[in-house]
Amino acid sequence: MLLRRERPWRVLVFPGGTEIGLEINRALRDLKEVVLFSGGAAQPSAAEFRFERHVPLPPVDAPDCVPALARAVRELGIDAIFPAHDDIVLALAERADEIGAAVIGSPADTARICRSKRLTYRRLAGVVPVPRVYENAADAEFPVFVKPDRGQGSQRARVVDGPDELARLLSREPDLIVSEFLPGEEFTVDCFSDRDSGLLHHSGRVRIRMRAGIAMQSRIVKDDALGAMAIAIARSLDLHGAWFFQAKRDRAGVLRLLEVAPRVSGTMALSRVNGVNFPLLALYEAARMPVSVSGFDGVDEISRSLDNHYRLSFTYSCAYVDLDDTLIVRGAVNTRLVRFVYQCVNRRIPVHLITRHRDDLDRTLARHRLTGLFDSVIHIRDDTTPKSHWIVEPDAILIDDSFAERTAVTAARGIRTFDPSAVECLLDDRA
Repeated sequence: MLLRRERPWRVLVFPGGTEIGLEINRALRDLKEVVLFSGGAAQPSAAEFRFERHVPLPPVDAPDCVPALARAVRELGIDAIFPAHDDIVLALAERADEIGAAVIGSPADTARICRSKRLTYRRLAGVVPVPRVYENAADAEFPVFVKPDRGQGSQRARVVDGPDELARLLSREPDLIVSEFLPGEEFTVDCFSDRDSGLLHHSGRVRIRMRAGIAMQSRIVKDDALGAMAIAIARSLDLHGAWFFQAKRDRAGVLRLLEVAPRVSGTMALSRVNGVNFPLLALYEAARMPVSVSGFDGVDEISRSLDNHYRLSFTYSCAYVDLDDTLIVRGAVNTRLVRFVYQCVNRRIPVHLITRHRDDLDRTLARHRLTGLFDSVIHIRDDTTPKSHWIVEPDAILIDDSFAERTAVTAARGIRTFDPSAVECLLDDRA
């Protein structure tokens, strides 16, 4: 089903809480062309904290998943669905005609090949170098590398050093592929293909630091061999939109294919900040809009880490913010706090500046481009009048670096007070 362009696209990311889903969120959340939704199981996930609109859906292997998804598409007016997990890529590609919205990605035959390492290697053997696979364990040359035929990340993947260990492992997990061990550097190549024009872009990166199969640190690399692999794979598989492949060097330094995945990857963020927004391009491709890809160089490396998001059990009608050492720290504006102020502006929540600033306040605010930011400015010119004298709303909050000021206001008014480090809990990252 082609994606139509009649209004801002209503895009469902399924599931929204994976690293893939979160990158799609980051790529599309601020664009005028898109209204984002998340879908996923009714259980705790990162999607609750990153998507304002979340749709509970059964697991993809449940018999009622596709009917429930089709119902959500009708009720919410969903135009497109981004699969954000390898199993869901295949499941939705195979049943795309039943859903009622465009499934962003490659055709079912391509998804089926890419979901199986064995099928991928058989299809691409002779097209690009692939690892030697030992169908008979007795032929294995140790050490070997084992991994599930259908897997993602590094789940159940390991190096095996001898035949006894391998025999025990295969008796417990017969679906494992046994292949030659590749000891060299590992690369990911992010690619974009148009179904008519073929490969339009590829960008390689070396995987520096890994955690649970996810590239937590990557650096862009230029390698003609990676580019040649991208071209050869794109000519051999029917790939639509965003996809990537992984390759690793063998003992002789030859690049050998590990896998091809017809979906967005979480670390495509590195290409995105260099001008190539893969999820947006994939929407354009699905709508059959003419696209060209022209990235740039300059952002060379990405490091990823855990981030914090919070759920509040209270509301507030207004916020009071201190100036010195809170909004202005060591002569610089606290941009995280300014982000919170503008969040309040967008939600029409009044924000009041309350300060004992010793210098010319108007000049200080003007120098730091803070003039006109607040609903009111309370300039306390003595050391004795407590800030609680000016705070009258029973559900106000105060942000202040001073422990003494926060304690006094809480004691007098019973409201919640926060130091600058706690502002992160007030920021709402949902799109």
